[in-house]
Amino acid sequence: MTHYAMVVDTKRCVGCNNCSMTCKVENNLPDGTWWTRSLTDGGEAELTPAGIFPDNLSMSFITLACQHCENPACVKVCPVGATYKDVETGIVRQDYDKCIGCRMCMAACPYTGVRSFNWEEPKYSLSFAVGDADVAVHQKHVVEKCTMCYHRVARGDRPACVDICRGIARFWGDLDDPASEVSKLIQSREYKQLLPSEGTKPSVYYLV
Repeated sequence: MTHYAMVVDTKRCVGCNNCSMTCKVENNLPDGTWWTRSLTDGGEAELTPAGIFPDNLSMSFITLACQHCENPACVKVCPVGATYKDVETGIVRQDYDKCIGCRMCMAACPYTGVRSFNWEEPKYSLSFAVGDADVAVHQKHVVEKCTMCYHRVARGDRPACVDICRGIARFWGDLDDPASEVSKLIQSREYKQLLPSEGTKPSVYYLV
């Protein structure tokens, strides 16, 4: 048994959205679809700080995607088992062929915007696929989200967003292995999780 987790160092993240763009290309995401986003924790507008210039300003970034919860609310409400937690990895997955488009998983998920729904046949700006050959084909009338690059994980690789991070702010590994980098990071640094009161037990940890 493995429990894969993502650790994001908010002191190193610069909000560049390299993770977002890499995810989009790696997974051949349709136009208008994003599985991960960099959000500004600061002022009222994106990329603006909170506070008063020049001595009292603060700004940080939260990269938001599926939290791959240990206790996922989405899995509990899916009537056909299309949303499920992989027992071998702990990754919360989607089976597009089973999905009936009811979007109950979207309604149950407390993390707004981490899922998308293909209302129409997926459209692309390019006439050819840019993603990994092992990525599942996107379909009409199904819910999609971050897969933690399961196609890469199955080959023994890391998620694409971890490899591309220019600030070296993203870490990934087995949380059940005390010798793993992610385990050592959350043992040695203060961290936060999103909406802990929801009881979902996210597998994404933000170092602060």
